[in-house]
Amino acid sequence: MNRIKRISAELLQKHPDKFGLEFDANKKALNEVAIVKSKVLRNELAGYITSHLRKKAAQEKASSAMAEGEEAEEEETEEESTE
Repeated sequence: MNRIKRISAELLQKHPDKFGLEFDANKKALNEVAIVKSKVLRNELAGYITSHLRKKAAQEKASSAMAEGEEAEEEETEEESTE
């Protein structure tokens, strides 16, 4: 695991409520929770955290949509069987 992923994982584990889906907000949050002297490193960390959280949100949205679709199919099947 490279440095960016490792540090990001640690920060997300310790401060999950500080980070969101916006890059600029994540840069500011990094300044609050960690001392990052390098501007490039801070931007890489904020970018990785942002992309990670966006992917996670998209996966959750897709899985919830899939679950809703399955529930709708079950309801339709139940309606057909009662007729």
